[in-house]
Amino acid sequence: MTGSHAPELSANRRPRRPLLAALRPAAFGAEPTGERMERIRRSPNFADGVFTNPVAARTVPSGSMVKFLSTYFRKEDRVRRAPGGPVPVHPTTIADLAVPPASGLRLTWMGHSSVLAEIGGRRLLFDPVWGERCSPFAFAGPKRLHPVPVPLRELGPLDAVLISHDHYDHLDMPTIRALLRTGAHFVVPLGVGAHLEHWGVPADRMTELDWHESTEIGGLTLTATPARHFCGRALRNTQHTLWASWVVASADHRIYHSGDTGYFPGFADIGATYGPFDVTMIQIGAYSDFWPDIHMTPEEGMRAHTDLQGGTPTGIMLPIHWCTFNLAPHPWEEPAEGSVAAAERAGATVAMPRPGQPFEPADGLPLERWWRAVAARPAGGVPAPAGHRATSVRDPLPAARG
Repeated sequence: MTGSHAPELSANRRPRRPLLAALRPAAFGAEPTGERMERIRRSPNFADGVFTNPVAARTVPSGSMVKFLSTYFRKEDRVRRAPGGPVPVHPTTIADLAVPPASGLRLTWMGHSSVLAEIGGRRLLFDPVWGERCSPFAFAGPKRLHPVPVPLRELGPLDAVLISHDHYDHLDMPTIRALLRTGAHFVVPLGVGAHLEHWGVPADRMTELDWHESTEIGGLTLTATPARHFCGRALRNTQHTLWASWVVASADHRIYHSGDTGYFPGFADIGATYGPFDVTMIQIGAYSDFWPDIHMTPEEGMRAHTDLQGGTPTGIMLPIHWCTFNLAPHPWEEPAEGSVAAAERAGATVAMPRPGQPFEPADGLPLERWWRAVAARPAGGVPAPAGHRATSVRDPLPAARG
């Protein structure tokens, strides 16, 4: 009797693990295991079972949670955190992007931290998020405040996709799956490859790097550099995936993308080792006194830009990580206004394109204060209706070229 019932009991227990897996959203990604986890353990930036910051940082909101929630959800503050009308997205076309930059360097900010960088004859995409929400769920989470400027199918061929870390506003599962069709190579910090493999990216289509490690793609050198932040997508925040900033160098140009980071003295070291830079793309939005160590204010962002350039405000700063998602208590337009003011005080040059507006630094910069008209709110303080829908990541992509 016992023998005959044992298989039945075993069979009854077996479905529990698949059931739990089915309840876990695919967008949560996967934990690093096996050789990937062994490599993580060998990292000099991994200690006591977690990745560590170059300077200590508090990664959870400081102060009273009650005060934070009351501030964040208060009606008048919610209104201030949204644009007062439709964000003027630049009407970039596939034809515009098909013509190579005459100077060898062109940047197109797509909103938030997503940037198309054309450098040294190659095309790179930083932190692409084309989804309607930066969330593991399609029905909840921060929603876009403006449409995607350029559908994925119109971006043209890509050589590489670079990811700074695995938070939802920087690593978007539907976008990654769509970009598989481009044939691009994915370059990510240590551990992030576990998410990509979980979503169908082949191992030979990705490279994982620790800080100060580099890879070569089409004559470009791509280097992961330190940042002061943290990681995590699922309910268990294990800190087993690294966060990074990025340096990209061609024979004639150098650019820097900060990812998400708090201010720290290491910017000067990055600049001394890999700079100076033609353009630094610096996070200046979603900051708050509740989390001062992991995101920079516009003033801190300008200080980081100056550090990266060897202590002088040379080169061009492109502010990123603002405009697209409502992620912090500050007014929607404040990061832009703060960046312009900080640049004026520092005697620095800052580019302020509309989302989707390509520019070549050698040919002049977008300087219009376009957000000021959008920030003006109608009487009563309720934002005007946006009257748009974001472009879906389900738009079909062309077959990979080249």
